Amino acid sequence: MSNTTATTKSLNRRVTALAVAAAIGGFLFGFDSSVINGAVQSITDEFGLTEFASGFAVASALIGCAIGAYVAGRLADRMGRIKVMLIGAGLFLISSIGAAAAFAVWDLVLWRVIGGLGIGIASVIAPAYISEVSPKAIRGRLASFQQLAITLGIFAALLSDQLFAVTAGGASEPSLFGLAAWRWMFLVGIVPSVVYGVLAWRLPESPRYLAGDGREDEAKKVLQSIVPAETVDTSLKEITDSIRTEAELEKKSSIRGSRFGLQPIVWVGIILAVLQQLVGINVIFYYSTTLWQAVGFQEEDSFLISTITAVVNVAVTFIAIGLVDKVGRRPMLLAGSVGMFVSLAVTALAFSQATTTASGDPSLPGAWGPVALVAANLFVVSFGATWGPLMWVLLGEMFPNSIRATALGVGSMANWIANFVVTVSFPSLAALSLSVSYGIFAFFALVSFFFVLAKIPETKGRSLEEMGISAVQADSGRAAKA
Repeated sequence: MSNTTATTKSLNRRVTALAVAAAIGGFLFGFDSSVINGAVQSITDEFGLTEFASGFAVASALIGCAIGAYVAGRLADRMGRIKVMLIGAGLFLISSIGAAAAFAVWDLVLWRVIGGLGIGIASVIAPAYISEVSPKAIRGRLASFQQLAITLGIFAALLSDQLFAVTAGGASEPSLFGLAAWRWMFLVGIVPSVVYGVLAWRLPESPRYLAGDGREDEAKKVLQSIVPAETVDTSLKEITDSIRTEAELEKKSSIRGSRFGLQPIVWVGIILAVLQQLVGINVIFYYSTTLWQAVGFQEEDSFLISTITAVVNVAVTFIAIGLVDKVGRRPMLLAGSVGMFVSLAVTALAFSQATTTASGDPSLPGAWGPVALVAANLFVVSFGATWGPLMWVLLGEMFPNSIRATALGVGSMANWIANFVVTVSFPSLAALSLSVSYGIFAFFALVSFFFVLAKIPETKGRSLEEMGISAVQADSGRAAKA
């Protein structure tokens, strides 16, 4: 092995370690998204909630997520990526304790919103930071760690939910120290929030942020630890030149542009982020336990099914990590859209066959129960291997350096708002018709295929600086024509 190859591998290991540490924010994202899954029925019963109120309690964290995502980019551009990571970890820690101690639904909603602020922050900072410290040859793979961490967080939440519910004899039953099992489900969140805070404290600041803040000596020092020594000066010059070029083209670093108040590339990011949620993926991870109980499965079996689905979600994310820098972003998104559409359409068909038992409970007759289970998990496979990680990869790399954190924040905020709309409306929509609900999700999966076909460029193998300048030049050209 040559010295150059050995050095490259050593630096790649260093950058991979940084990406893993930053991606713990994604773990918090996934954990918070799904920990409510096992607790929702107990919360509904304990506080006497209606279907709408139950949906709002589940979705309340997403309000905070949207706000957190929106302000995260601006905070990151002012304070740096690392300080904002620490803020996110602190907010999630406070929320975990507060939600576990909730004494009324408004109290629970308050703590969930605070936790959402932290998760919204993490959802923006992790992909931005990972993209900014990663070499272009492995950037897609490392940026996919964000989604892998999200899936691991979902799995950890559902597994801990199942553990507490099963050992206590039900989510509403007393567990350790007499505290209800559903309250322990929230308390577990203390562990990842502390781990994230400690790891974030030890991370170096993004060299692209430092260069943009005029701290070129500090940026150079960070680059020395993540790129080959002979390319440090070249890399720094490329970053500073791109920042200068973007500033000259834009006159100021702003996401505002000539089309409906925003740059076209920002609109592409917003629509991409919204479509990722409108296919209904988080219905699976927020409501799956309640959903499978609603069509005839026992509580213990429903928890097990949800946990298995989470395992599948983790496993298929490795497919994205392995293929994204080889196949490219665009082909994988198109394949994912097709898979999601077919599996969601079959799920909708299966739920259309539901019957009512003598006791008045719904049931899927004959083979329709297994068909629904298989189709739902194929949907998770299609999403988890493509749209799940690649949306975050693209948001982390498609924007110019000067607006990356802010534009990523806007795109992430749109993602959370769409997540909120789907989550808060699903209980009422499902009560009307599960078949119609999944039919709507299938429709948006079909829309996502044509959107990628028309609007998403391939970013594989291109540097952030190259893509950023191209995006600014494209918008400047449109403005000149207008």
